[in-house]
Formats: sequence, C-alpha cells, structure tokens
Amino acid sequence: MKLTKERIVDAGMAVFAEVGYQNLSMRQVADRLDAHAGSLYYHVRGKDELLALMADRVCRRAYDAGTEALAALPSAATWQDRVHAQATTLRLSIKQHPGGAQLLAESPGVLSPGALSLMERLLRTLVDAGLPADHCGIAADTLLSHVTGFVLQEQNQPATPPPVTAELHAALREQFPLVMSPLMPRLSQDEKFAQSIRLLCTGFAALS
Repeated sequence: MKLTKERIVDAGMAVFAEVGYQNLSMRQVADRLDAHAGSLYYHVRGKDELLALMADRVCRRAYDAGTEALAALPSAATWQDRVHAQATTLRLSIKQHPGGAQLLAESPGVLSPGALSLMERLLRTLVDAGLPADHCGIAADTLLSHVTGFVLQEQNQPATPPPVTAELHAALREQFPLVMSPLMPRLSQDEKFAQSIRLLCTGFAALS
C-alpha cells in the first residue's frame, strides 16, 4: 500500500497509544507500516512534525464533533450552553485517544489549524456573548487548558484505586477535615466536569 502522510499519522497514533509521548520513534512507526524509516521523511520531516500532525488530527475531530453538538442545540440555547457543548465534545474527543491529553499538552508549539479552529470558535462564542474583548483570550485559553488538564488526570488515573481502610479514612478525616468533608462532594467524572464548566462560565459572565 502506498505510503502517505495520513497512513503515517494513523500508525503514529497506534504506536503512541502503546508507548506514550517520550518513547515514540519514527522507526517504530515505520515498523508498524512495514516500511523503511527513511521513507517516512519524504512525507513527515521528523518526530516533532508527526506529533504535531497527530495533535492536529485530535483537534480537527474535536472540532467536527463540536460542530454537530452545536447544530443540535435548540435555538434558545445560551452562550453557556454553547461553551458547554464545545468543552464536552473536546473532552470526549481527547478521551477517544489513549494518551490524547498528553499529546495535546506536550505536542510541539507549532501553529495547528485544528487547535486554532477550536480557539477561534470558542473566542467567537465569548465575544458574541458580550464578554469584554480584552478578557476573551484568557477566558478561552483557560477553558481549553482546563479541558486538557481534566482529561490528563482522567487518563492517568489507575484502573483500580488503592484500598482505604477504616483506620486510614479516620486518620485522613482528622488531618484533612475540609478535604474529607461534604465540601468535597463525591461526584462522577461527568458530573464533576459539567460543574467545573458551569463555574468557569459563571466567572466569565462576571466579567461583562
């Protein structure tokens, strides 16, 4: 099968899911494609460009998912609803790729059309909501960083949480009374994420 940039990105995503950001190599990607490593460089200049292309793919798919979610909103949807739709689809899109949050957080700092598209649409949502223009950039960047960080924590959580004995729980409640109190509700990840986006939107609204 002919070697293309798309096939190289496909293979890069598969290898990345197995070995992670730091251990990914062009040779591993070439082996996945049953090709010589040197032949990859006709299409991708190196590992940094490959990682950037992989991150861009995640962002593009998140953008497309966000487009569908926004189109499904009722005509009376608020700007907060639009922000929530974009944040939720971004989170779900990143989670579809093992290590996807790490990929976005650590990918080379190059201009990515996919990432820029996500930022542009979110900025437009905030500007159209009437938020002060000089705050919209920070607000959009804060929200996108929050989504990436939230998924990064989700993807790094152990499959099985460590056991907590009654004695340890009692000791923790004595040492950290606020953390272990009802002030820190035990929510599902979905509920926690939804509430966090609502809190951010409340803060953004206070700027106008």
